[in-house]
Amino acid sequence: MNKYSKITPEIYALADKVKTNCVIDPELYQKYEVKRGLRDISGRGVLTGLTEICEVHSYTIVDNEYVPCEGKLYYRGIDVEEIIDGFTKDNRFGFEEVTYLLLFDELPNKEKLDDFNKLLEFYRSLPSSFVRDVIMKAPSKDMMNTLARSVLTLYSYDEQAENISIENVLRQGLQLIALFPLLTVYGYKAYRHYFYGKSLVIHPPKEGLSTAENILYMLRSNKKYTELEARILDIALVLHAEHGGGNNSTFTTHVVTSSGTDTYSAVAASLGSLKGPKHGGANIKVMQMFDDIKENIKDWNNEEEVGKYLSDILNKKAFDKSGLIYGMGHAVYSISDPRANVLKKFVKQLSDEKGMQEEFGLYEMVERLAPEIIAKERKIYKGVSANVDFYSGFVYSMLGLPMELYTPIFAVARISGWIAHRLEELNNAGKIIRPAYKSVSKKRSYVGLDDRNEDV
Repeated sequence: MNKYSKITPEIYALADKVKTNCVIDPELYQKYEVKRGLRDISGRGVLTGLTEICEVHSYTIVDNEYVPCEGKLYYRGIDVEEIIDGFTKDNRFGFEEVTYLLLFDELPNKEKLDDFNKLLEFYRSLPSSFVRDVIMKAPSKDMMNTLARSVLTLYSYDEQAENISIENVLRQGLQLIALFPLLTVYGYKAYRHYFYGKSLVIHPPKEGLSTAENILYMLRSNKKYTELEARILDIALVLHAEHGGGNNSTFTTHVVTSSGTDTYSAVAASLGSLKGPKHGGANIKVMQMFDDIKENIKDWNNEEEVGKYLSDILNKKAFDKSGLIYGMGHAVYSISDPRANVLKKFVKQLSDEKGMQEEFGLYEMVERLAPEIIAKERKIYKGVSANVDFYSGFVYSMLGLPMELYTPIFAVARISGWIAHRLEELNNAGKIIRPAYKSVSKKRSYVGLDDRNEDV
């Protein structure tokens, strides 16, 4: 470890001051009715904006009371389950169609969809020497940081980087949507080569392939994949493409865009948000938790044994001692997360193809037992159910995707939603977003340098 990365005794001493001096009394949050996380105690969010892009539906109002219901997700007013049923029945890939819908508020006909796919193909090419000069140099151990750095560097290659007209931002957005699979896969290839000495094989994207197909095509050395693999990855991209204006990374998009900054800075900020384990990084924690469960439970079919271990996880006796059963619960959904329900149907098919029925059975058991255990041992204000992260990590593992790419794949999908929200924020010319924070510090007088007491 180099000297600048070490936490020295001096830093530890200064950190103790932060931990001691910079703590706010938790009771003050209740006293001043602060909506921590911009949500009330029942999980309802504070209304901070309007959007036409997406609706997350988790309750109905009966006699002026909020009543939880089965979760629903709407893209531009259309139920995402209907969208997926539509393109899967036609044996088509859906991510590009959904991207068009999110951006332009209309479903494309065949001609418009073909033209849109050609436009994405046109932009699916990095600047000359970008792979060599940017991606291959100083690779990071974290792919989200690599992706963010690549996005910020693309600023230097854009002659209209600061132009925030709708036309230019749309052009920039389409380029980023097209390039994210390349930046993600190539960044991982460089990391794999420099940190683990693996062979460096770079495949250019292939014309005529969907986003999902190209991800598998570029990632795998032999360029091969099954139709089911590509279709399920495509569905995962569709389900992750958008989730309303209030999720942390998309809200970041709105906040940063409202300042008038450039597209690359806005997207890099959103990537920083998505990286967090409480957001896009959650499916990694799910996979790590299940790896731990499989190592410590002898009989995966024994409900009593599985239930006991889940209780140990909840009570900070097992796994990472956080007290969290990852993949269970959501800030908005209570009874069900529609994305998890949809994904589960296809996960079963993929587990049959991969011969991983036993693992799928374990996931089903945890999904069924965890809400019961949480409800029994925790005071909860709304229902708990499996969220999309619960099954997405399992899907990616069956597809052979390295864990380092789980969150970047989320970004490959969510960039479509981010660009739609950035355009919406710019198009409606809102004010700079600046919520209030109440100061609870006590007033005191300045003390001259010579009159200050020595630290004890």
